[in-house]
Amino acid sequence: MGPVTVGIDWAEGHHDVAVMDQAGAVVGKARIDTGVTGFTELLALIAEHGGTPEATPVGIETDKNLIVVALVAAGFTVYPLNPRAVARYRERHSQSGCKSDARDAALLADVMRTDRHQHRPMPAITEHGLALKALARQHQEAIWAWHDVLNRLRSLLMEFYPQAVQAFPNLKHKAAIEVLALAPTPTKARMLTRRGLVAALHRCGRRNDPALVEHLLAVLRADGLAQPPAVEAALGVAATQLIAVAKTMSAGVDELQAALRASFAEHPQAPIVASVPGLGPVLAARVLAEIGDDPARFPTAASLRCYAGTAPVTRSSGRSHYVKARKVRNKRLNDACHWWAFAALTRSPAARAHYDARRAAGDHHNAALRNLANKLLGKLWWCLTHGQEWDDATAWPAHPRAALPAAA
Repeated sequence: MGPVTVGIDWAEGHHDVAVMDQAGAVVGKARIDTGVTGFTELLALIAEHGGTPEATPVGIETDKNLIVVALVAAGFTVYPLNPRAVARYRERHSQSGCKSDARDAALLADVMRTDRHQHRPMPAITEHGLALKALARQHQEAIWAWHDVLNRLRSLLMEFYPQAVQAFPNLKHKAAIEVLALAPTPTKARMLTRRGLVAALHRCGRRNDPALVEHLLAVLRADGLAQPPAVEAALGVAATQLIAVAKTMSAGVDELQAALRASFAEHPQAPIVASVPGLGPVLAARVLAEIGDDPARFPTAASLRCYAGTAPVTRSSGRSHYVKARKVRNKRLNDACHWWAFAALTRSPAARAHYDARRAAGDHHNAALRNLANKLLGKLWWCLTHGQEWDDATAWPAHPRAALPAAA
């Protein structure tokens, strides 16, 4: 029996599996559960039709499900396929629009049979690299969720307590949440004592600042339009809960950041990434987490640039020819590269000179930053490939460099 390919259409409660031979015939199919029993059935089904971990590619539309982790651990080569690409394959086989989980599993197996060379397998990232990636992504997700809560709180305060927003335009400051926890409504703000306010500011690390205390008391106690007492009390309950949630989430973000910094510091490639101008510990951890530590994942700098989305896309047809920003990309890595390029403007004179040259050539701000990020990413690829830390003189040989100003 010749080699077989496997397609798995995953779902929350079950997975549909199809095993296909080299002639394109489905020789085995099953619906398995998402636990150990289902995985054991999957291994038995593959072995029954002559498949082995070394010779059987598996196609699936995710890289995060636990079945992917189990397959990789068992020695299979897993191909996480983009759902957009799979949708185009589906249209190639049928124009009727019919769809089912079993048909999709067979389609994924067929993609592995005919077009496997067009897709990337799961990279061989180390356990430490995967842990770093998990921390980096969860830290970023926690920040986004925290900002959503703060935006809800700000919107709520504007309905009945605009003095709070005037006193604390930036609710991300710890002092804002600490003080508002004591005075979540205009009525309670008028009852806030000077001693209580000073104690709240001390709890969040603010030193004695009589001018700040007087300013906050004046703004929070200022007369203004008000909701009826019952409505104010109701909105105050909601504000109190949002303030408590925001305070807890802020502490969670800090804990995740501490864990991320510690994990990054212990990674073997951390000294290389941390040596790059513009990359602090958190941003460097995000960049390394998204690139991964598989040395064979990106054979060229161009492949990494395309993955990050810093490399432009050229569309040419007939007399039409234009270049535009890449939309299909790793958005997290692309975002990290954007802020990396922005920070590098004040950390590397040569990077600043490159940015200024692009602006002088007509690029707008974001386009110039994207071009700079594209250059920086290619140079980082060289450093990671050769195991050498960043040296600005080597990275930018064509640019004159001035000494950086001494730190204050």
